[in-house]
This record gives sequence, C-alpha cells and structure tokens, in this order.
Amino acid sequence: MSINELKSRVENDRVLVLERNFDAPRDLVFKMFKEPEHLRHWWGPNGWELPVCHVDFRPGGTWHFCMKCMDQGQGEYYGMESWGKVVYKDIIEPEMITYTDYFSDADGNIDETMPSSEITLEFIDMDGMTKLINRTEYESAEALNKVMDMGMLQGITETWNRLEEHLKEVK
Repeated sequence: MSINELKSRVENDRVLVLERNFDAPRDLVFKMFKEPEHLRHWWGPNGWELPVCHVDFRPGGTWHFCMKCMDQGQGEYYGMESWGKVVYKDIIEPEMITYTDYFSDADGNIDETMPSSEITLEFIDMDGMTKLINRTEYESAEALNKVMDMGMLQGITETWNRLEEHLKEVK
C-alpha cells in the first residue's frame, strides 16, 4: 500500500474499515486527533474549514464542531455548515480512540434523523510511520449506505490527504 492510498472495505454490511499509512511517527499522528489547534488545519474535505472546534479529550468528554464550506467553486455547498458531536468512550494514548459520532446542531443537540456511528481509531507504529485503521460501525446496512451516498468516502479521502499535508508542515 502506498503512503497516500486509502484502502476501504465493508464488513458485515454495516462496518466500514478504512486504512492508510502516514509518513509520521505514531505520537504525532495521534496528537492530530486530540488537539483543536491541529484539527482546525485538516479536518474536513477540500474547501471546508472548521470555524468551531471545542474538544474535551477524555473518556466521557465531547468534541463539538462545525465544518463550513468556504470554497465558492463548490456551488450549492458554498456557505453550508455541517455540525457534529463526538462523545469519547475510551482513549489509550497513543494507540486507540473509540467514540460515538453524531450529526448535531449548533447547540450540540444530536440529530436523531441522521445515522450515528461507533468509531475505533487504531494507531499502529511502523518504524517511524503510522498505519491508521478506522473502523466505523453503523446500526444497519441502510445507515451505512446513507452516509456513503452523501459522499463520505470522498470526504474522508480528502480529509486524510489534508492530514498528510498538515503532518508535513509540523514534522
């Protein structure tokens, strides 16, 4: 697998597994997921920024954020906001983060009409590089298909490309 190649597969019709190698040490890659000053630089697809990013990085803590499209070239998406809320379950630094990911509103109220997901991020040390494995479990195949139809795979590919670029800047 090349460094920039994102591998994806679906297991049991409702679990999306994503894998990618990053040319950076595990401690640094892990740090990118816990500190708002780093998340603001790379979270979200191309053309989207993170104007709101409140992180309480601990089991039981939350991350409330807003992604906003700042790229006029994205037409109808320009100016659109997408709010999310993460509730951290378990953190083993620098090896693993588990959390529930929800769509929310600006006040942090969970949008029950949208699928939530159970996410496990695993950070594997590979002699100065890091393999990141993201396992995202949905309540049903329909819920997984709904987010896939929203362009989630393209979005995460662009997001992780932005992470790779940010890692180059901070190394």
